[in-house]
Amino acid sequence: MKLYRHTILILAAMAAALLWQGCSLVDEDLSDCETDYFIDYELRLVTNMSTELTTELESDVSPDVHRAAATALRAYLRNIFTDFAHDVDLSFYDVVEDSVRLHHEAHVMDAKESSYTLHIPVHKYMHTAVANVADNSQITLEQGEKCHYGKLYQAVADTIKPHNTGLFTARLPMDVQEGESQTFNVRLYMANCATAIVIDTVGSNIRDLKLYAVGFATDFSVCDSLYHFNYTPVVRTDCLDLSVPGGMCFVSVNYPSRDTRPTKTIIETTDPFVSDDASKTLWQLRAYSTLPDGKVTETKLSVIKPLRAGQLKIFKAKAFSNGAVQPDSPDVAASVALDWKAGMEAEIIL
Repeated sequence: MKLYRHTILILAAMAAALLWQGCSLVDEDLSDCETDYFIDYELRLVTNMSTELTTELESDVSPDVHRAAATALRAYLRNIFTDFAHDVDLSFYDVVEDSVRLHHEAHVMDAKESSYTLHIPVHKYMHTAVANVADNSQITLEQGEKCHYGKLYQAVADTIKPHNTGLFTARLPMDVQEGESQTFNVRLYMANCATAIVIDTVGSNIRDLKLYAVGFATDFSVCDSLYHFNYTPVVRTDCLDLSVPGGMCFVSVNYPSRDTRPTKTIIETTDPFVSDDASKTLWQLRAYSTLPDGKVTETKLSVIKPLRAGQLKIFKAKAFSNGAVQPDSPDVAASVALDWKAGMEAEIIL
């Protein structure tokens, strides 16, 4: 009996020693061992904003209202088309079974580039990163506990406000190995975009003008880099102060439109905004002009080319005395309803 008790005590001591040594055992499973490794994050802004503003509004022959619109748009969009991240949300997922989240961190980045040292177990991960969500009043990051469920959800409403931050996302497979000094480079690309229209109002005598944008995605799957079109939200536009008479400028920041394919990836780093004409309308701008007698004219400006992540698209148009708005682009078709009243039309699925 004494020998038996002595053997039990020895085995208990050995077990305690094994638990204390943990991840240092060479022949043991290292999946729970933690190590330090470095991650470098960089925002990559791929946009045509400067080219679009210069080409459409800032040429030498542009009228004062166009140049004023360009100045106002640059000011409005400076915090949208920017390679500066305020906040960054980092998730690390398992790559097997239901891909649960194994580690999560959030940081105030306040920079274009930043590096972090993380202390997490040796493992194979799918890593996702999202920047500039915290201050965006229209977007929330939800269902992040499982990799392929994590989405940037847009507020659900019949009419929503424009996005107020430029959203950036990334995804990267990561194989964290034991005993190696590793550095991972993560590049974040823009997930939303913008459209603007400058309208010449000289001689139109319209009393009021409102613009809405229709035909854009509702949500974005971060890991799969896919947009979803669950319903057709109407996006409000902001009217900018031009400080010159004779024109108005409206702008909206939103998710991309449908492409010529049902869904699309976000990462397009070479000629990202060149596309063949679509065979049908992909998105619309809808103008509502109030005339001096109180009647309202609706103009639908239907666009056949996609609006893509990172892109700014500017249109120019002329308003007439009957309230109609005529675009000057061959890529836009206009349909006009005089004496329009709310409820005259059924919802059109683009």
